[in-house]
Amino acid sequence: MKLEPNDVLKLWRSVMVTALRNDLPDLTARQFALLLQVYTTPQPHTVRGIAKELNMSKPAVTRALDRLEKLDLLRRKVDESDRRSILVQRSIVGSVFLRDFADMASKQALEL
Repeated sequence: MKLEPNDVLKLWRSVMVTALRNDLPDLTARQFALLLQVYTTPQPHTVRGIAKELNMSKPAVTRALDRLEKLDLLRRKVDESDRRSILVQRSIVGSVFLRDFADMASKQALEL
């Protein structure tokens, strides 16, 4: 099934409104993109690698990670093989959040 552009916007609006009503964490587009990058692409993830993949500065990635880590959606850990590098890891809370978000989005898509 191919969605028309207007249907995609309606779906996105519906998902965002439902997320707000369900009191899910209020993430910026940048934070959400970073979260999805870590959860939907092969590991390992580093701050440097995420910055490159998302075309973001390392300080911007760090700020987004600060917020996501505070919400326990991601974790940072020093790479033992290269102590200058920081690994970005998934968390159980983040996995549950994205599974629930995906379920919510799927239900909204069925209602279109």
